[in-house]
Amino acid sequence: MVTIRLARGGAKKRPFYSIVVSDQRRQPRGRFIERVGFFNPMANESEEKLRVDLSRVDYWISKGAKPSDRVGRILKQIRSEAVLT
Repeated sequence: MVTIRLARGGAKKRPFYSIVVSDQRRQPRGRFIERVGFFNPMANESEEKLRVDLSRVDYWISKGAKPSDRVGRILKQIRSEAVLT
């Protein structure tokens, strides 16, 4: 099964997550199919905290990919903010 999930990177106590499309059987830091965005929970005011290519996410969901719980919450937040603006 194909999943959309977070892959952790960054330094110790300074996480940086890539939002990737990968096979569920692969390791979280292992090989992935496509990188569709990133999430930086430690971003400053001047840095970008989140970027997601929603068209690619929608494409993979249409092909049967399942987002993880955390990625699902991120996508829900992005879509609710897009409706408000």
